[in-house]
Amino acid sequence: MHKKQRKTKHKPIMASHKEVRMFSFIIHVFISLFAVSNPIGNVPIFLSLTEGYPEKERTAIARKASVLSFIILAAFLIFGHLIFKLFDINIHALRIAGGIFIFGIAYNLLNAKQSHVQSLHHEEKGESKEKADISVTPLSIPIIAGPGTIATVMSLSAGHGGIFHYISVLIGIAAVIAMTFIFFHYSSFISNKLGKTEMNVITRLMGLILAVVAIGMIGAGLKGMFPILVS
Repeated sequence: MHKKQRKTKHKPIMASHKEVRMFSFIIHVFISLFAVSNPIGNVPIFLSLTEGYPEKERTAIARKASVLSFIILAAFLIFGHLIFKLFDINIHALRIAGGIFIFGIAYNLLNAKQSHVQSLHHEEKGESKEKADISVTPLSIPIIAGPGTIATVMSLSAGHGGIFHYISVLIGIAAVIAMTFIFFHYSSFISNKLGKTEMNVITRLMGLILAVVAIGMIGAGLKGMFPILVS
């Protein structure tokens, strides 16, 4: 009887190689999108756009902007391959162009500057305050789901057809959007706790991570377009 009990002991469940790869890719997607969208750095912009709004309305705006941004990024993820075919876009060329574009954002972040593709001009700031709903523009586009974020999503989804790959990217997008909503929801608290120096340090860190991601994208694109370079 004692021997039978030993035999029925459960063996430890080991994660498969596929599951480990999927989890590590989700982390890669999350870090890449988090760095390029820079939710912490966007907190001051959100506060300036919603200045004078009651807390309940701020939360509603942040929620709507987050949902719209998720839909936009998910659409580019799902229909990205159709866009490639429609405009005859080379996947490797997209990676190089996207990498250069994202590196420009990273350069500004490393210098603690707000990127032009994510920041608003003086005229846009005035228009955004006059509009009744700022959750679509400028919060969703270009602040959350800006050109850099869209380029990153399309680059991450390019050249892969597996369903698990797309699910991984979608999970990464959802995680970053959820974090963005949290930062916007607690924007007043974050602004009070973190000074300008701390915000600059975080911004530079995001810039460093984003620069590494951009170089990786450029390298992958060059490898695909010019395989003789790595042969």
